[in-house]
Amino acid sequence: MTEHPRLVGVNHIALEVGNLDEALDFYGRIFEIELRGRGPGMAFIDMGDQFIALSEGRTQPPDEARHFGLVVDDKEAVRAALQEAGAEILPGRGLDFRDPWGNHIQVVEYGDIQFTKTPEVLRGMGLEELEKSPEALRELREKGLG
Repeated sequence: MTEHPRLVGVNHIALEVGNLDEALDFYGRIFEIELRGRGPGMAFIDMGDQFIALSEGRTQPPDEARHFGLVVDDKEAVRAALQEAGAEILPGRGLDFRDPWGNHIQVVEYGDIQFTKTPEVLRGMGLEELEKSPEALRELREKGLG
């Protein structure tokens, strides 16, 4: 037993947007999305065993340093979709963008990072062919996770 509760993962990310229909249209041009559900002022986009909650009513200015990272199967396909959608791609060595409401999002490729999905979740998402880079596998082994 540890002294403090342990972080296990992220269930969802909540993003404030100006308009739900516009947000679903924008994110649907960038990513293959599946709507988990929708309620008054809220929409929920599936990410396998996690989700993004879109909440209508953003009022703050664009995010600068505050951001979150999305894991994708193909980062360069995301870059192309962002360019085609006219999204604001931020300068830097990775792939960061700002959505039309100022949310700062970083995109990372599944194969390159320690984050991992169970084989069952990958299969359920139709992504069982995804593989990790040797560096990501090494990092997982060093933590006793691979």
